[in-house]
Amino acid sequence: MNDPTKVPLRRFARISMFIALAGAATARAQQEGSVPGEPISAAKQFVGQLTKGEFSPARARFDATMKRVVSEAKLAEIWASLISQTGPLREQVGARTEKVGQYDVVFVTCKFERSTLDVKVVFNRDRQIGGLFFVPSRSAADDKPPDYAKPDSFREEEVVVGSGEWELPATVTLPAGEGLFPAVVLVHGSGPNDRDETIGPNKPFRDLALGLATRGVGVLRYDKRTKVYGPKLAAAAGKITVKEEAIDDALAAVALLRETPGIDPKRIFVAGHSLGGMLIPRIAARDQRIAGFVVLAGTTRPLEDVVLDQHNYLFSLDGETSATEKEILDKLQQQVARVKDPALSAETPGADLPLGIPAAYWLDLRGYDPAKAAKRIRRPLLILQGQRDYQVTAEDFAGWRESLSSRANVRLKQYPTLNHLFMHGEGAGTPAEYLKAGHVAEIVVEDIARWIETL
Repeated sequence: MNDPTKVPLRRFARISMFIALAGAATARAQQEGSVPGEPISAAKQFVGQLTKGEFSPARARFDATMKRVVSEAKLAEIWASLISQTGPLREQVGARTEKVGQYDVVFVTCKFERSTLDVKVVFNRDRQIGGLFFVPSRSAADDKPPDYAKPDSFREEEVVVGSGEWELPATVTLPAGEGLFPAVVLVHGSGPNDRDETIGPNKPFRDLALGLATRGVGVLRYDKRTKVYGPKLAAAAGKITVKEEAIDDALAAVALLRETPGIDPKRIFVAGHSLGGMLIPRIAARDQRIAGFVVLAGTTRPLEDVVLDQHNYLFSLDGETSATEKEILDKLQQQVARVKDPALSAETPGADLPLGIPAAYWLDLRGYDPAKAAKRIRRPLLILQGQRDYQVTAEDFAGWRESLSSRANVRLKQYPTLNHLFMHGEGAGTPAEYLKAGHVAEIVVEDIARWIETL
């Protein structure tokens, strides 16, 4: 579902609401031995089956929803793609659990040839697997905020975005003082992101929030609907579009900011990252009072083409394409062709489409050209792009530039050393880079704050 994000390893960390169950924000961590050992044993056995290529018995552990959206072939494809990046699994080095409502969430820490990851397995009360993630090991996390964030310059409050069945836990970061302050809503990329848009040890949305608030700009960030309500959305996956995934909640967040004391309701902005950036024109069309927009690595190409290009790039990193990788690419090309086929209908099985995402999602995006749609936004736009970003590339940035560069109230800027997370790096971008702790570059925070100050 984008950048799909979120893809390998990013794809695995956020693989999408259709096969992943995210833990609630209030999940309580527990150490191994603090709950009955059966879930840990079952999770270790499940990982062992994946390692041995025993995908049929591994899939037999899934609940009905997982079986519907993840075929045996899809499970094999996911594992093969992972191994192509991390190398073979050498050993399981530990496990821990979390209790999330009625679910037991087990993290099996696995040492692969080139990195250490946690295989996150979610069990329902019947010991069936209702969610599967591949995420960086928690031991790699570095939770230190960026140096440019000055704690005395802001305060944070817990709030709720939306109401009723889709209310979302959120954090508003407010500059110190009376206000009225300008403010920004942060809109996530693909997959079940938390409010910090956590990927590995990195928290780009937290960095932006603390950095901007230090510079006098309020920020609202929230857990994404696909994280908080994963099982509920999975049950209705065939009807989900980007409206339900992202747009409705972004607009609800804007509405909340307008009612927040200390915030100037006439100077509220929306900043979208990756998929969120791609959707800025749709968000803008729904609320004419938003003051301006920031596009952070927003794609302008058809999403199915982005997914295919990402796979081609990742499989090329080692200089050769294996037989398994070629098989995956061939199948993905067929799935992309199905998306583009005029005969695509709501009845087309998700298994025949990229990432297993149902047809309704692809049909909703058919004909959507973000760069052309942005021409209808007469309000200010700031479009930022990391030149080392392999997920959203120079081709996407060129799309924005071609459509908007003649506009006086549009600013476009690229950063030579930054990746998809707007963090510094060197050489060709790789998924392994997301496993290294870093922070959003200070220049990005400064550029956004200065741009807002001029409006």
